[in-house]
Amino acid sequence: MVKCVSILGSTGSIGRQSLDVISRLDVKVAALTAGTNVQRMAEQCRVFHPDLAVMATQESAEELKRIIADTGIRVAYGEEGLIEAATMEDADCVITAVVGMLGLKPTLAAIRAGKRIGLANKETLVCAGELVMAEAGKYHAEIIPVDSEHSAIFQCLMGIRNKKEIKKLILTCSGGPFYGMSKEALENVTRADALRHPNWKMGEKITIDCATLMNKGLEVIEAMHLYSLPLEQVDVVIHRQSIVHSLVECVDGAVMAQMGTPDMRLPIQLALTYPERTQCPVDALDLTACGALTFGKPDMDAFPCLKLARDCAAKGGNACAVMNGANEAAVALYLQDKIGFYDIYRLVLGAVQAVPFVAEPSLDEILAADSSARRYVREKMSV
Repeated sequence: MVKCVSILGSTGSIGRQSLDVISRLDVKVAALTAGTNVQRMAEQCRVFHPDLAVMATQESAEELKRIIADTGIRVAYGEEGLIEAATMEDADCVITAVVGMLGLKPTLAAIRAGKRIGLANKETLVCAGELVMAEAGKYHAEIIPVDSEHSAIFQCLMGIRNKKEIKKLILTCSGGPFYGMSKEALENVTRADALRHPNWKMGEKITIDCATLMNKGLEVIEAMHLYSLPLEQVDVVIHRQSIVHSLVECVDGAVMAQMGTPDMRLPIQLALTYPERTQCPVDALDLTACGALTFGKPDMDAFPCLKLARDCAAKGGNACAVMNGANEAAVALYLQDKIGFYDIYRLVLGAVQAVPFVAEPSLDEILAADSSARRYVREKMSV
């Protein structure tokens, strides 16, 4: 069990739930980081007393510094501040709950500092999975997934002695708010519609990704890197109830599943207490009350982002970084009501086709691919 933690993205959904878990454990907080939500960060600082608080901008950092001047907490900002938070000497674990490519450099810094990574930032592995996993091996840094699906796989694999026993990983997918809708109906769905996830309360970006099924595509790529398996051994099934969080099929036909109520605090806590398990505030699953559990195939015609993600995974190189950067930019526009639902897919596909392919990208080339993809989206939409 970890003793001290830094949380990157403490004011977001995963960050807040992480602090709720920490408040019930004997774990200290070394650093907290946030975007521009100064008021929430100030409240967290007064409760958890970190040594360092980091904001995204100098302006928000100066405002925070004024508000918590009586606490003695040091305040920093920007990428340098994020990297400092990720490498705090006292912290033996870093929960990476920032959204998007912003998490890549601090995650790599934490890995090189030998920290345990509680990974909630899937874009880190989507864009630079080979590089990140190689660095984790080199510096003996543990990566324990916080996503419910990957935590489920992680838990199922505790019962498997040899990787050769794995036939495939099966990631479950709720189907999002638009499950069963036709392509014609989906053309006109609104931002408000897309943000009504049936089972989970999450940040806006990931909720939109769940609506397009891009989130499941990102998770397929993440699973390939986390568990060193080819694309053909990672599958997706629709499971509307979000009770079975994911499964592992073995070569002998046995299928192991991790089940539980849909609450992110369980995988967050496991990332902190592993290899131990302790009492958790999450209600235990009542099998007699959860109803029928159903499974089905995803509709990749109505939700083409999932197929596009798999295609990029098969292509490799910088394709996933391009796809991810374009998706982040397109989702941001959708959340501003500047584009339609299917425009997200069209823009991402266009970026993947337009940005030059690099088969074995360096970190700089991955970052350049991300920038090029975002620029493509902005120029295409003239924003």
